[in-house]
Amino acid sequence: MKAFSKQLTAAILSTMMLGSLAHANDPAECKEVRFTDPGWTDINSTNGIASVLLNSLGYSPRVQTLAVPIGFEGMKNGEIDIFLGNWMPAQQKFIDTYKDDLDIVGVNLTGAKFTLAVPAYAHAAGVHDFADLARFPERFNKRIYGIEAGAPANQLLQKMVDANDFELGDWRVVESGEQGVMAQVRRAVKRDEFIVFLGWEPHPMNSNLDMNYLTGGDKYFGPNFGGAEVHTVTRSGYSAQCANVGKLLSNLTFTLDMENRIMGLILDEGMDPIVAARTWIQQNPTPVAAWLDGVTTFDGEPGLAAVQTALGIN
Repeated sequence: MKAFSKQLTAAILSTMMLGSLAHANDPAECKEVRFTDPGWTDINSTNGIASVLLNSLGYSPRVQTLAVPIGFEGMKNGEIDIFLGNWMPAQQKFIDTYKDDLDIVGVNLTGAKFTLAVPAYAHAAGVHDFADLARFPERFNKRIYGIEAGAPANQLLQKMVDANDFELGDWRVVESGEQGVMAQVRRAVKRDEFIVFLGWEPHPMNSNLDMNYLTGGDKYFGPNFGGAEVHTVTRSGYSAQCANVGKLLSNLTFTLDMENRIMGLILDEGMDPIVAARTWIQQNPTPVAAWLDGVTTFDGEPGLAAVQTALGIN
């Protein structure tokens, strides 16, 4: 009887262990992990971190550069799995529109800023607030430099112009990618010309440019200079289907300093985002243990050890 009891106990434990292992790794369809990226360097950086970790865990991450609206549509259609760049409240419209097609995993960055900015010499000349812009129409050439076409922030600026708020009804919103607007700002600064542009943090501009954010834009960008949180969102049901990747996503949080530094490697040193992210992690391995807490490789092996081995870190 005792022998039978021991055999039964062993069988139960074996079954429990097999069941545990069966749930430790994701199904085959989860091996490819599809990210959307609007082409912003901060999201290049965070997608880079996620990709380095996933590659080390045996997954196959794939990043597609898509405008924000197309990325959300891709998640709705099941063609995209993850977006690490849901800036809130600027993208509230998309969350409202696609709420039945998305899962909000959580906040991956706090303390971000996002509003209009000017070079320090324009600020010193009296441009402190959105309402001050109309005092200098010719010096600004009646232009506000936004980001890429279709971005929610550009839509907010256009709404402001259309409403003639701050007496800016005859101004023009110039849509340009991140690299384009930064190039335009650098040219203006070299010539001591006035320019008003969408500024944000995290971004190396905050350390590379002598600039000031404008007050008065709370109606459009929220308080505290467009104080924002960046959320991780996925297509509906993704974390239930791919629980191991879902666990990693729930662990992934970033800091302003981290993103500023990785973005600097990309923008100032010309590194590929994957190389920049790998370089930063190798130099700053402390967050890795928290990111990999409860995460396995694709094959169900301990995730932290696999990543440490792949990246040569302790």
